Amino acid sequence: MSLNRNEKAAVITDVSAQVARSQTLALAEYRGLTVEHLNKLRREARDKGVYLHVLKNTLARRAVAGTPFDVASESMVGPLIYGFSEDAVAAAKVIADFAKGNDKLIVKGGAYAGKALNADGVKSLAAIPSKEVLLAQLLGLMQSPISRFARVLAAIAEQRAEPAAAEASATEAPAADAVAADAPAA
Repeated sequence: MSLNRNEKAAVITDVSAQVARSQTLALAEYRGLTVEHLNKLRREARDKGVYLHVLKNTLARRAVAGTPFDVASESMVGPLIYGFSEDAVAAAKVIADFAKGNDKLIVKGGAYAGKALNADGVKSLAAIPSKEVLLAQLLGLMQSPISRFARVLAAIAEQRAEPAAAEASATEAPAADAVAADAPAA
C-alpha cells in the first residue's frame, strides 16, 4: 500500500512529534514474525509506554532528521519496527525482551542521548533496571542506615529495661510478702 504525499507528511509529523518526546530509539528487524507475534509485541509496548511502529525507512529518516536520533539513520535498512520511548530504557527493554523469546525479531540498533547504538548497545541498555526500580533501590539504601539506627536504639532500650524490670520484680516480691504478713488472719 503506497501513501500519497499528504499521508506521508502526516506520518512524518506524527513520528516527529513522538521523536520530540522520546529519549530512546530501538530498531529491530521483524521479517518472519506472524501477525499474532506482532500484536503481542505491540500490546507489551503499549503497556510500557513505548511507541512502536512499522515505518518506511525513508519516512523514518525524514522524521528523525535534525534530532538526536539522526545518528541511527545508517541503521535504517530493511524491514524495521521502530520503538520510541520517553523512559530511557523502555523501548530497548521491550524489543530486547521480546527478541529473547522470539528468534525472528532481530535487534538491529538504536540511539540514546545522541549516540548510535549497535545491537549489543541496545541489549545493554535493556539490562539497566527501569527508573522505578532504581528509585526503589535508592530509597532502600537511604532507609537502611536509619532502620539500623532505630534497631540499635531499641536494643539499647531493651537492655536498660531488663535490669530495671528485674529490680522492680525483686522489690515487689518482698513487698508482697510483707503485705501478706501484715494482713489479719481470718
